[in-house]
Amino acid sequence: MFTGIIEATGNVISLQRKGSDARININTGKLDLSDSSLGDSIAVNGVCLTAVSLNQNSFEADISAESLSRTSLGQLTNDSLVNLELAMRPDTRFGGHIVSGHVDGLGSIVDIRPAGESIILQVQLPDDLACYIAEKGSVTIDGISLTVNTVKNNTFEVNIVPHTQQETIIKNYNKGSKVNIEVDIIARYLERMLQCGKLRSGDSNNDDSLLDKIHDMYDGSTTA
Repeated sequence: MFTGIIEATGNVISLQRKGSDARININTGKLDLSDSSLGDSIAVNGVCLTAVSLNQNSFEADISAESLSRTSLGQLTNDSLVNLELAMRPDTRFGGHIVSGHVDGLGSIVDIRPAGESIILQVQLPDDLACYIAEKGSVTIDGISLTVNTVKNNTFEVNIVPHTQQETIIKNYNKGSKVNIEVDIIARYLERMLQCGKLRSGDSNNDDSLLDKIHDMYDGSTTA
């Protein structure tokens, strides 16, 4: 599990195709690998990868065909800049939100505009992901935990403060850039709960009753 707080940017040393899969070798820059071991998880542009080879300033990982089809990793080339985050530890400060490193799909940057010292990114999503994005909810873009400002149909906007611009690959975005999107995991599980509840009861109104229970929990009228 990750927090979406990028620890460093690195660059791709090589990306070698192996049939339908690939192996990536990444220079980790200032990322501290001193307490990392083979088999540890490292998020690369928001994609959870398993380290199969480790050196002081680099690691290698295999990328499955599934990850190549759902993410932008297959588009990386030598020297491409990437966001990096080590898996969180139990004693880590939780500064972002719950990020699994399991990318849901690709978004596209459709607008970049200044807002004071910040910039506003407008991102277009595949239609099947749009329903998981909520105003003031959380979203992960290339591994970065961000707060959604506004939502309209299948697009949303996020504010990028100067620190995030400087410390991540966002500074290299252009209109048309493809980005990895991970929606809030709570939205995913809520949808599944609603589906399962409806299937078990066979009641078309079951969605409403489950939502009522959830609303009651947040209102404090239901206790554990």
